[in-house]
Amino acid sequence: MADDEKNIHSIDNLDDSGEAVAGTNDGVSELQQALDAKADECKAAHEKYLRLAAEFDNYKRLAQRDQREQIKFGNEQILKELLPVVDNLERAIKSAKGTGTIDALTEGVELTLKQLVGALTKFGVKAVESVGQAFDPATQQAVAQVPSDTVPENHVVEEYQKGYLLQDRILRAAMVTVSTGSAN
Repeated sequence: MADDEKNIHSIDNLDDSGEAVAGTNDGVSELQQALDAKADECKAAHEKYLRLAAEFDNYKRLAQRDQREQIKFGNEQILKELLPVVDNLERAIKSAKGTGTIDALTEGVELTLKQLVGALTKFGVKAVESVGQAFDPATQQAVAQVPSDTVPENHVVEEYQKGYLLQDRILRAAMVTVSTGSAN
């Protein structure tokens, strides 16, 4: 019996090991197939990524072009509104030269100013009221101070240049003279 136990691990008893090698080959081929499937999946994902990157680049180019056009032509609507004002100013000057009277020119310019203010109002521009109001450094710029018996201290006496708001944002501050109170 001792001899039989010694021969268990002999070459003659390797019949089962051939099956193990064949099983190993099947395992390797399964792993190779899984690897090939994952490689195909990876290749497909990479191609999808490249397509998405190209689409994004195209979108970015289009968005930049649209932004450039918006900047270039963004004020088109307001300019269209101002063109009739230019036309009316030209008519007023032509009329004044033809008739030779100042009243016609004055009336034409006043009507044109009214039209221009209407166009600005349409786009959210409004004048800042200053004269007689308390001085507001957020909307007014003091260019001088004068004593006044009629206007209270720190109130606007005179307006040199109108200020304007665009919606609620200051477009241009008014240039004003501010009272320092009575001369006494």
